[in-house]
Amino acid sequence: MLQTFASPISTLLDARAEGHSLPAGLYTREDVFEADLEVFFRRHWICIGLECDVPEPGDATVVDIGKTSLILLRDDDGEIRVMHNVCRHRGARLLDPGKTIVSKLVCPYHTWTYELTGELSYAPHMGKGFDKECRSLKPVAFRSVGGLIYVCLSDSPPEDIGRLVDVMAERLAPYDIRSAKVAYETDVVERGNWKLTIENNRECYHCSANHPELCVSFVDLDFGFDPDALSPEDRAQAEEHFALYEERTKQWEADGYPSAAVEQLLDCTTNFRTQRLIISGAGESQTPDATAASAKLLGTMSRKDLGDMHLWGHNSWNHFMGDHAVVSIVIPLSADRTLVRTKWLVHKDAVEGVDYDLEKLTNVWIATTDQDAELVARSHAGVEDPAYVPGPYSPFSETNLDKFASWYIDRMRAHGY
Repeated sequence: MLQTFASPISTLLDARAEGHSLPAGLYTREDVFEADLEVFFRRHWICIGLECDVPEPGDATVVDIGKTSLILLRDDDGEIRVMHNVCRHRGARLLDPGKTIVSKLVCPYHTWTYELTGELSYAPHMGKGFDKECRSLKPVAFRSVGGLIYVCLSDSPPEDIGRLVDVMAERLAPYDIRSAKVAYETDVVERGNWKLTIENNRECYHCSANHPELCVSFVDLDFGFDPDALSPEDRAQAEEHFALYEERTKQWEADGYPSAAVEQLLDCTTNFRTQRLIISGAGESQTPDATAASAKLLGTMSRKDLGDMHLWGHNSWNHFMGDHAVVSIVIPLSADRTLVRTKWLVHKDAVEGVDYDLEKLTNVWIATTDQDAELVARSHAGVEDPAYVPGPYSPFSETNLDKFASWYIDRMRAHGY
């Protein structure tokens, strides 16, 4: 009987044609999924949450990445901590998934007890010679990017996170995300590979046909178009729009709000892009009528006309507007399942039903995420089909997908695949 063996991952990487989507196996194979977890979710910086997820001392939340479980908490001095959710006795989980409030971290198995800084303070029946000093909970490298918590599970975190931190510190300062409030949060499990989730988010080629709610506030011209396919009237409209963009960007920056596109997408380790985007229609916020959902603006914001400060990385995308922010985090669950965790942020003192209407606040991105989940499921079902052949990306609307696929291939090879 002939035996068949899966081709090495390197063969799949080599098979990727420039300007085309990835070979099927890079989306569907279990060995590729395990490699993705190791490379992109252990050795790169990833977003796992926000400082305002844990607003008060003793607040804690557990985030699971593959088999790794992390505790994000605020200690008694008000400092953010991230540590492994693994007791230093025999490895039991300290906290269950989700949010909780703790005064100390007590292992439910044998009551080993840790301070909120991670130090072991109590370990019964271990004898006089037992040294507690070397049994603290293992810390995790993390950086706050304007209030977004990025972690790296490697012992050698990539140093180019510094540019992301520096760029976003100034851009996010007026929104004061660190002390905002999470008004609402949802988890949606998409039936597809995490790379399909990211690819879907990085283009709006599909938006006009699939996202009527989002298109009230999004300007589709911002996401690419074929100039040869435009009528003279549409071409004139496009020219007028980009002239307006240049004018708005100059004015925003003159007013002290950095707005121009900054990207680190190729020939880098930490992948990100940010730009202040014009909001269409009423121009205030990503809501059903493009007007602000909250009367109390974020942080020190005093204007509603500053558009959408957009930021994406390889496992997150974010929209920061005058009245609220939307933060989405991508966590792979399996080769064909991906968790999209979305949080809506408002000013810490904003009161639901008084300052903001929750349905208006969440309507657009609840609808958009559900629609995207259906599209990702369709995409994954298609790449599993034996008839699938990697197709060409649009040179006008999907250039960022090509950059993402190229970055993915480069990073896999950099780690020996």
